[in-house]
Amino acid sequence: MADPKTLSRALLMRWSSEGGSLQPEEIFSDDYVNHQEPDAAGELSDNTFEEYLAIVETYRRGFPESEVRILLQVEEGDLVATRFSIKAINGGEYLGHAPTGKTAEWTGVEIDRFRDGKIVESWVDWDKYRFMSCLGFI
Repeated sequence: MADPKTLSRALLMRWSSEGGSLQPEEIFSDDYVNHQEPDAAGELSDNTFEEYLAIVETYRRGFPESEVRILLQVEEGDLVATRFSIKAINGGEYLGHAPTGKTAEWTGVEIDRFRDGKIVESWVDWDKYRFMSCLGFI
């Protein structure tokens, strides 16, 4: 079983072109909930495991070239906080927008809560404004 920091990194690597080396069932508990502040549609959302995987898949279709970098991780108790950056090229349709070919770079923070060696809950706060601005969506 991987340690919590490794699992948090693996979760974020699902957003990269490679998708990460661990399978979802190795990372997430069955009752996983992902809280997005904001989500890509501009709302606050609480996503089930299946909804979260669909969000990642939609993103990866819109951004087939995507690099995730882990900038900092802190572990305390059953929580791991990870500051990350993502650099991605918009090579596919995304949220109703045609591919732009533009590169977007943004940062965010994800806090993952663990239970029984798996991630049970995540809170994600990311720079949606910078993401949308780089792509010319706003």
